[in-house]
Amino acid sequence: MTLFNKLKWILGILMVFVLIITTNLIDKNNFVRVRDSVVTIYEDRLIASDLIFDMLKLVQEKELAVVASDSSFFVSQNSKVNADLQSLVNRFEQTKLTTEESKVFKELKNNMESLMDSESQLKDSNTSNYSKILNDISVLKHNLTDLSKIQLNEGSKQMSISKQAVDTVELFTHIEIYLLVFLAIVIQIIVMYNPKKKS
Repeated sequence: MTLFNKLKWILGILMVFVLIITTNLIDKNNFVRVRDSVVTIYEDRLIASDLIFDMLKLVQEKELAVVASDSSFFVSQNSKVNADLQSLVNRFEQTKLTTEESKVFKELKNNMESLMDSESQLKDSNTSNYSKILNDISVLKHNLTDLSKIQLNEGSKQMSISKQAVDTVELFTHIEIYLLVFLAIVIQIIVMYNPKKKS
C-alpha cells in the first residue's frame, strides 16, 4: 500500500471518528438537559405541589374550625396544626424556588406569622371575634393558589426544555445518518480512485 493510499484511509477513518465523537458529545449534552428537566419536574414541582396541597388542607381545617366557631379546636388541636404547617413550609423552602416563587413564598411566610399572631391574640382576649383570622386565612389561601399556579407554569417550562432537547437529539441523529452516508460515499470514491500514472 502506497503512502497516498494510507493517507486516504487515515483521512477517511478520522472523518468518521470526528463525526461520531461530535454527535455523541452533542447527544450527551441534550440527554443531560432532559435528565435535569425530569429531575426538576419531580423534585421541585411535583413535591412542591404536594406540599402546597398539604398546607392548603391544614389551612382549610383552621377555616372550618373558625366557621363552625369551634373554640375547642384552638385550645386542643391548633398548636399541632401550626407545627405541621411550619414543617411543610420548611420542607417547601428546601425546593428550588424561582424568583417569582420566592416572592410569593415570602408573602406566605409573613401571612402565616400574621395568622398565628391573630390566633394568639384571640386566645389571649377570650373573645370569639374570628374576622381577623378569617381574613388572614383568605390571604394565605390566595398565596397557596399562586404558588400552585407557579408549579404548573414551571413544570410546563421544564417539559418544553425536555421536548426541545429530545427534538435536537432527533435532528442530530438524522444529520449524523446523512453525513455517515455521505462520508461512506466519499471514502469509497477516495479508496476506489486510482490516478493513472503517466508513462
